[in-house]
Amino acid sequence: MAGAGVREYKRRIRSVKNMQQITKAMKMVAAAKLRRAQERAEASRPYTDTLQGTLARLAAVAYDVRHPLLESREEIRKVGYIVITGDRGLCGAFNTNVIRAAIAAMDKDERNVQNGVIAVGRKARDFFKKRGGVDAEFVNLGDNPSYADAREIGRYIMNAYENEELDEVYLVYGRFINVLRQVPTIDKILPIEPPPQEETEEKYVDYIYEPSAEDILLTLLPRYIGSQIYHALLESKASELGARMTAMNNATENAGEIIDTLTLEMNKVRQASITDEILDIVGGAEALKKGGK
Repeated sequence: MAGAGVREYKRRIRSVKNMQQITKAMKMVAAAKLRRAQERAEASRPYTDTLQGTLARLAAVAYDVRHPLLESREEIRKVGYIVITGDRGLCGAFNTNVIRAAIAAMDKDERNVQNGVIAVGRKARDFFKKRGGVDAEFVNLGDNPSYADAREIGRYIMNAYENEELDEVYLVYGRFINVLRQVPTIDKILPIEPPPQEETEEKYVDYIYEPSAEDILLTLLPRYIGSQIYHALLESKASELGARMTAMNNATENAGEIIDTLTLEMNKVRQASITDEILDIVGGAEALKKGGK
């Protein structure tokens, strides 16, 4: 029985070591991809902030401009949520936290409205399909989402908003802080709401616009939506890779602890087996001595 016990421990240790090699390899792959994803996410932040500030200045000057994306509706019948998750798991609680943030936002809304989900990533799609369905899905964007992907999503929500299929649209994604911290974030992107007039007057100086502030504003509005979605895609991808690297690192360390525990138990079983064999030999020798007398 002891021999069988040792063999069983060896089998379990070998199995855990194989798993440890897989998690270690996944951690290294995630770490290699994370650096580039983090650089892209951080590089997009100044552009997004500057574009938002420019849009606010233009909206303050051209306050009489009419555009469907600027129109707030009195009656809100349906609210859209662009929920951005990963296509795969094995990244800790990242996907779950983003989905929970979206559900919490829907439940917190005390208005009697219908909610629509635009799922970006298979995890969001699979979850909300089971929960009640999705309005649209965008999956398999890969580890390097492009502006073309964001523009396609933006085109869909702008058409839905202009056709009054959606009355408000929010972005739900994971904002990358560092490898250990990714914060679920909710941003309202439609209708576009510039800051209050008094805040704009205090913060910004007057500019001369060519051809005109109105023309520039109308040109920037669709690009602004695309840039907001693209920035969220980059933040989400960096967050996913950071969470995956952390999860795989923890899994690798846990596997090492399990291997150490199993090795200790195996050695105890082996030592007990050796001790029993020694006692049997000593007992047999004593019996021979007594028989010889």
